[in-house]
Amino acid sequence: MEIEPAFKQNRIKALWQSGVLPIWLLRFIFGVGIIALSMIAYQHFGDLEKGGSTRRGYLAFFAILFSGITIVALDGLIRNKQITTISAIYFGLILGLFLGSIFSTILDPFLFDWDSQQKAGGDFANKIIIQRNLLRAFVTGICIYICISTLLQTKDEFRFIIPYIEFSKQIKGSKPLILDTSAIIDGRIADLCETKLLDSRILVPRFVLKELQTLADSSDRLKRNRGRRGLDILKEMQTNGKIDLQIHESQPTEFKGISQVDEKLVILGRSIGGKVVTNDFNLNKIAQLQGVEVINLNEVANALRPVVLPGEVLHIKIVKQGDQFGQGIGYLDDGTMVVVEQGRHHIGQEIITQVTSVLQKPEGRMIFAKMEESRSTSEEDGKKG
Repeated sequence: MEIEPAFKQNRIKALWQSGVLPIWLLRFIFGVGIIALSMIAYQHFGDLEKGGSTRRGYLAFFAILFSGITIVALDGLIRNKQITTISAIYFGLILGLFLGSIFSTILDPFLFDWDSQQKAGGDFANKIIIQRNLLRAFVTGICIYICISTLLQTKDEFRFIIPYIEFSKQIKGSKPLILDTSAIIDGRIADLCETKLLDSRILVPRFVLKELQTLADSSDRLKRNRGRRGLDILKEMQTNGKIDLQIHESQPTEFKGISQVDEKLVILGRSIGGKVVTNDFNLNKIAQLQGVEVINLNEVANALRPVVLPGEVLHIKIVKQGDQFGQGIGYLDDGTMVVVEQGRHHIGQEIITQVTSVLQKPEGRMIFAKMEESRSTSEEDGKKG
């Protein structure tokens, strides 16, 4: 009987810590405030004794109410908010207002003759004031647009600097994962994210997406199938609510003159402090040499595979011949290649083998084994008998 209240208490605590309850509490308070403000506006603009009208009262009431509902709806629809984007808009707005005020003040004496305005007076003076305000609004709007647009395009390199103090972009929690083309086509990253083992934000750079589209449009059938598989996997990950997948649009200034996708991935990983996820062994080494963290899916798969020790007995079906004379090749259920000495003559058969050695590489794992003669001989004698 005491378990259910404790469960509910833990659930409420988890919702509060995750930020769900505070957000809904904030929306409730905001909604109450909007309704109260709408009623005050209705009473003010609808007061007949103060020159108002019922129509103006209703218009003010519904205008404020509709604005509040729109803001809450947009806040709920835009789920993946980024502090870098919000900061860029905020500082761009402040900088645009500041520059707009400066430029409009500078242009003011050159465009308007204030001595003539004071002498003329009346409607002409009012007309000059209106034109002056329009000029200020126009210049300020241009400055705001340019500042916000510039900061949004360079938000990954954005730093707000004060003398002796630098507020740089800080990444809270785990670092974002940057997917390589090979990792997307491989497909195991989607299964890995489905297990909730990785809770980091996953980024797909725009140049990687273009490379996948180029492969999908290729005349070569193999490349075309690989590209289409990669696009299908991305679509599956994007529709999965458990995965926070985003297309990364920004282009760091270091990209100028660079066309290789691998070099761009290393530069992007270094600039935003992310980890590159790949299957490419060469990209793995290059990124590590330049101080960029890399997650090699082959190494992850090798770490999760069951350990096979020398002397262990395996039941292997030989599927093809090996490179060396007499060798046969088989595979475990997880795809690990097993090279069996003197197994060429048993292609298509399932035999009993004994592990002699295991070769572990970043590209994968290879097991060497030999036929267990005692068991094979006893089985053949049993069949003859």
